[in-house]
Amino acid sequence: METATQGEPARAADSRRRWTLAVFAFIALEGATRQVVGALIPTLRTSFGTPEWQLGLVAPAGTIGFLLLVAASGAVAGRVDTRRLLFFGIVGSGVGAFAMGLVPSFGVFLAALTLRGALSGVGRGGDRPLLSHLYPHHRGRLFGFYDMMWAVGATLGPLVVTAALWAENWRLAYYALGVSYLPVAALVWSLPSPSVDGGDDPLTRAGVYRIARKPAVLVMAAGILFSAGVEGGLFTWLTTYAQGRLSGSLVTVSLSVLLVAYVPGRFAAGSLSDRFGYLPLAFGLGVLCVLSTAYTFVLASGPFLLVGVFCVGLSLSGLYPTLLAYATESTPEHSAPVNAIGLVVASVGIAGVPAVMGFVIEGSGVAAAMRLLIVPLVGLIVVTAVAWRRLGTAA
Repeated sequence: METATQGEPARAADSRRRWTLAVFAFIALEGATRQVVGALIPTLRTSFGTPEWQLGLVAPAGTIGFLLLVAASGAVAGRVDTRRLLFFGIVGSGVGAFAMGLVPSFGVFLAALTLRGALSGVGRGGDRPLLSHLYPHHRGRLFGFYDMMWAVGATLGPLVVTAALWAENWRLAYYALGVSYLPVAALVWSLPSPSVDGGDDPLTRAGVYRIARKPAVLVMAAGILFSAGVEGGLFTWLTTYAQGRLSGSLVTVSLSVLLVAYVPGRFAAGSLSDRFGYLPLAFGLGVLCVLSTAYTFVLASGPFLLVGVFCVGLSLSGLYPTLLAYATESTPEHSAPVNAIGLVVASVGIAGVPAVMGFVIEGSGVAAAMRLLIVPLVGLIVVTAVAWRRLGTAA
């Protein structure tokens, strides 16, 4: 991580550190809020009497509004003040999380989830691009650390649910998370607008076409679509798969085990990206993830299931930041649109795959649905192998 050296004023270095803290705190809370939903799936089924196919709509509901707002945030990058954009996104995310604890029915829950997703998209459209400009020489590393902080929060999300269920009120999880956004919003409000050398250029229609045609962006989009789809399937249905295969006390913990693995997995990916190159690293992680997924959902049983889940999380977690950093290096002057493309594609995968799995579960059972996750992982391996051969290791 860059420090106040080589003539950089101490005040600028301090501002950069505080902005980094604000971004990391926001994404950690986003990770926690996101994973509360997956951990609550069994509880929502009982509380609202919801059938499996409707539960499969949870992921799409959290994605629809997010897609629109994160794309809009990427489009206006370079024209809108970053500080105001992030502040609005953080406040909106907190209000949306708190409102989800007030819902009277599953239909209203889906509506509140859609609204919260949209408001969080405002902040997510600008936070990672800000890091890209604050640390232009270490994008791969900072992107890995950024996603590691998401994993830290995501790991805590199911534990917040566990604490709320001990108190016999699942709504407390959303109340606690909603209030937690307030100090982060206060920090952003107190900071001056971030000072960066060469932020995003204003985006034009010709620029959109040019970015979308770049080979590195196409590779990123395909790879993220596959990997994010697998993540969405695991986040939504892992606890359902664990029921009957693990003791009751370990069902929710299974999701925490998956997310705990994201912390070292993303730290390692950020640290190794400069050494091995983005595409070789993504290819290797994809191979490891296929092997781990096959072991977990075909061979493993009892406590060994948790070992397999940890290995899946360890290998799967590094794919998104590695692929996004690879594409950003190809067009750093438009890091916000590239970030928006990555988030939109990831949202499509995260929303679409769990919904499809819901229908598979209804007809063939959860085991068959989880084994199908091997298919998109094989697709990711093919994409990264072809790109590595034809494009080289860096954008």
